[in-house]
Amino acid sequence: MKKIFLYFSVLFSILSCSSNDTEAQTKTEEKYQTKNVVLLVVDGPRISETWEASNKENIPNRVGLLSQGVFISNFRNNGTTNTNPGHSAMCSGVYENIKNNGTELPGFPSVMQQWLKYTGADKTKAWVIASKDKLEVLNNCKLEEWNGKFQPSVDCGVSGNGSGYRADAVTMANTKEVMKKYSPNVMVINLKDVDSYGHANNWNEYVKAIKTTDASIKEIWDYLQSLPAYKDKTTLIVSNDHGRHLDANGGFAEHGDDCAGCRHIEFFGMGPDFKKNTTISTGNYEQIDIASTMAELLGMPKQYMKGKVIKDAFK
Repeated sequence: MKKIFLYFSVLFSILSCSSNDTEAQTKTEEKYQTKNVVLLVVDGPRISETWEASNKENIPNRVGLLSQGVFISNFRNNGTTNTNPGHSAMCSGVYENIKNNGTELPGFPSVMQQWLKYTGADKTKAWVIASKDKLEVLNNCKLEEWNGKFQPSVDCGVSGNGSGYRADAVTMANTKEVMKKYSPNVMVINLKDVDSYGHANNWNEYVKAIKTTDASIKEIWDYLQSLPAYKDKTTLIVSNDHGRHLDANGGFAEHGDDCAGCRHIEFFGMGPDFKKNTTISTGNYEQIDIASTMAELLGMPKQYMKGKVIKDAFK
């Protein structure tokens, strides 16, 4: 009888431990409601024409959406203030001065590559969709154990790296088609028109592009909420690869130095795990923190990432 009692006692203990382990695993998996993260990069607006404009007249949609999300007022690019280095920093969590013409891969894997390895998901579940063809390099990196492996799907420029830029309207249409067809869990999107008109020294079109991308942000958010795969379980982060020169440093037409105009960029986020109607002005948050925050939301390791999780944005 004692042996039988001991047997059932041990069995109960094992089952209890197994149940506790399963419960702990479930709690870990359910730490956040976010199951998908979309990073939308508006290429190259100056903060003085967006969130710091006198009446925020160029971003009415973001002003309206702030009731659902978080804005960080002192967010910065503390690395190289050009397109490819800026995007690479956001995606990998490491500042690197890589070439800006699409001929050099980032040194470290992006959050997309790391997520694909961690989950074993198909490459159609992670995407880089960019108006600029040269950003196709974001789907790979130099590290030997990662090079050519766990690569996200890409849709960049006219038809890939070296093919030239395309209009943001095409990128928007392609983004929505990819969301509808593949329901990817991780996406990085680049809209380039603001930067292009800035470089053209065309103030009116530059401002118009800022207004258009502001409308695009709401369009993407509304589209996400219309799809069952995304509704109420998707975090959208909006940021910039760089700003533009202050007028004292040459004006809005260019960028690339360490002036406040080039370094001061946007962080705006909405999702089920972020606070609502919140503006954060403390914390010294920066561009490389985006990758760590995306990884945290997706419940994956933060290997190689040098940034911190933007904890102030979380509920």
